[in-house]
Amino acid sequence: MREEMAEFVRDGLKEAGIDTIITLPDSRLKELYPLLASDSELRYIPVTNEGEGVAIAAGFWLGGKKPVMLMENSGFRVACEPLARLGLTHGIPVLMILSDVGVIGEGNWWGIAHGITMEPLLKAMRVPYIIVKHKNEVKDAIKRAKLHISTSLYHVAIILTGEITKKQ
Repeated sequence: MREEMAEFVRDGLKEAGIDTIITLPDSRLKELYPLLASDSELRYIPVTNEGEGVAIAAGFWLGGKKPVMLMENSGFRVACEPLARLGLTHGIPVLMILSDVGVIGEGNWWGIAHGITMEPLLKAMRVPYIIVKHKNEVKDAIKRAKLHISTSLYHVAIILTGEITKKQ
């Protein structure tokens, strides 16, 4: 991710009223994390497991905060059980931003399974999602997703790909 794109995503989060960032950092968004961690207007919480992260995000949401969970799309697989319990059983939503690993053209063998399983799992869990490929889609996607979790009381995922996560 280019630094100017990281700044744009951070600004989009803040403009949408997001105040708490929970994350298991990944390499596709690595330029974003220092910006979020150093921003005095945001609470930044790194976690060791995506399931733990979505549970923390849900707790902040219940406490009246506006959290987002940032993770690689593989982390969605890890978080499926807590997300099912939170969303399907209790109506506690989590807004997620996923980096898209494993799309056609992926250079890492280990990333392929992430791309193959992400959308089928999102659909199986009935999680609506927005695929963001261009800079001009970022802020609107965050605002729409934040509104949707409040209206639906269910999770939403924003998938960052294309020029958003491109290094150059």
